[in-house]
Amino acid sequence: MQTELSKTLGVEHAVFGFTPFPAVAAAISRAGGFGVLGAVRYTAPDDLKRDLDWIEEHVDGKPYGLDVVMPAKKVEGVNEADVEAMIPDGHRQFVRDTLAKYGVPELAEGEASGWRITGWMEQVARNQLDVAFDYPIRLLANALGSPPADVIDRAHDQDVLVAALAGSARHAVKHREAGIDVVVAQGYEAGGHTGDIATMVLTPEVVDAVAPLPVLAAGGIGSGRQVAAALSLGAQGVWLGSIWLTATEADLSSPAVTRKLLAAGSGDTVRSRALTGKPARQLRTEWTDAWDDPHGPGTLPMPLQGLLVAEAVSRIQKYEVEPLLGTPVGQIVGRMTSERSVQAIFDDLTRGFEQAVDRINRIAGRSAK
Repeated sequence: MQTELSKTLGVEHAVFGFTPFPAVAAAISRAGGFGVLGAVRYTAPDDLKRDLDWIEEHVDGKPYGLDVVMPAKKVEGVNEADVEAMIPDGHRQFVRDTLAKYGVPELAEGEASGWRITGWMEQVARNQLDVAFDYPIRLLANALGSPPADVIDRAHDQDVLVAALAGSARHAVKHREAGIDVVVAQGYEAGGHTGDIATMVLTPEVVDAVAPLPVLAAGGIGSGRQVAAALSLGAQGVWLGSIWLTATEADLSSPAVTRKLLAAGSGDTVRSRALTGKPARQLRTEWTDAWDDPHGPGTLPMPLQGLLVAEAVSRIQKYEVEPLLGTPVGQIVGRMTSERSVQAIFDDLTRGFEQAVDRINRIAGRSAK
């Protein structure tokens, strides 16, 4: 599964694996793919440094990258406290009432509420990059479009490729004009923030729109057959995220989340603004239903929604309140029926890819090599 892009980066397979877990990122790279560590949860630079040190020790010299959530435009003079003050009291009461309805206990006095969605703030992302550029990362990806021009220049000065996610050909063209090196065409099926166009339609549109820039296909991909399909559509690789959530190396905070993922079908996800304020595909739960109910207060725009629900999500996860318990995941969740190692997932991908290529060769009247 080699392409021009994978050869440029020195990886065996054109499989780019996004994950919030350092152990999974390292395992992806060791297996011959390209591990990409999600940085949005690292609000403390020392925590990111610790985990990048760990990856360096466990990646066996293989290349890897980092994914940040960085707005292209900066909002001056705004800090987290200013943003918190914008949250209406009615929305806070709705959170309290919903948690009370399901008997979700309070956190212990003085206990931090866990991950807060502050990685969207430019200074947080810049602090992450100050750490990351001290390491031999080969790719910097941004999940909120093109990063600021000075960040792109800084990456290029250090021979780091820059990738950006796009949900439409129009977005992809803007990335090309901004100087992006790789466009990730993320289809509707994908987990997390995603747009309205399906991967099968989006990928060739983006390939044509930004040629000759390399494109990675993302969304609903979790088998070798789908990798072969993506490459046949003109992509130079695939960007996989959800499939790693049930890898044995993953460190999901709740065993109940793993059980729900393994039991879910491809129709058990929903694009909801409940988590961050932007449409994000996740497991459908009674929590997402509450926020999507037209009789409720409705969600707030990003980043207000993420700050509003941060403590609630921490409480739901800590106490494993199953009706409310969910996680971002794509429609490929229907194929995630057992816990497997990253290497086993790669073995399945490569085997399925070879079988798909052989099948096409036979259809085309060519003998398999």
